[in-house]
Amino acid sequence: MIRTEKGCGQIFKIYGVSETEVKDALKEILNQGSAVPVCTRRRGKEVHVLAETAETDEERAKELLRPVSRSIKKALGDMYYTTRENETMEEAVVRLLVKNKLTVTTVESCTGGMIASKIVNVAGASEVFNQGFVTYSNKAKRKMVGVGKNTLKKYGAVSEPTAREMAAGGAEEADAEAAVAVTGIAGPDGGTDEKPVGLVYIALSNGRQTWLRVMRPHGRYMGRAWTRQRAASHALDMLRRAMLGLPVEMEA
Repeated sequence: MIRTEKGCGQIFKIYGVSETEVKDALKEILNQGSAVPVCTRRRGKEVHVLAETAETDEERAKELLRPVSRSIKKALGDMYYTTRENETMEEAVVRLLVKNKLTVTTVESCTGGMIASKIVNVAGASEVFNQGFVTYSNKAKRKMVGVGKNTLKKYGAVSEPTAREMAAGGAEEADAEAAVAVTGIAGPDGGTDEKPVGLVYIALSNGRQTWLRVMRPHGRYMGRAWTRQRAASHALDMLRRAMLGLPVEMEA
């Protein structure tokens, strides 16, 4: 529960789902006009759902929020990643890694260390993160995490096979339980008809299995920084979902 300008509330943070999809999932709750109003709002790349009451007494507010919070959780299913007001995606991921006693490594091309930076910005990350790899060039991909020369020649650096080999190789090289890998075209140059600017392949490996998420450009190009940030967030979301036993692969 959080304090709001009106009184008290409960927040649900969602990543990787549009506000329209969230509203559709919550349509019965949004339309029923309950004593505890529920609203959605866009916050950067996330959608936040807030159930809010004007009640300022915490115990009474909890009683009022409890039933609507249960309904929201049931309606959202696996969409939300935290109900903590100040918790970021990377904090949620590190919390789960620590809880499950797992280690992770990162293998990054177009994100250039951004995912590793997000992880180590979280206090306690040293328990779950030992090292990361920035494999910007083909040579680095081969030398540091063992991506096959033939893979790069046949499919290119920005491809599903390369992303999968980056993740699997990173997990092995770092002796980590999990590895996330990103390779893509952040732009503004370098795209082709076959591989346009904004195309990013994101892979997650646990050493036995590798999952893939493809981030494709949609509509207007939002810039290099936006593309890289979005890819990093998707990588963290994949890791979170895998630890919770949720579906990992989807179009981004």
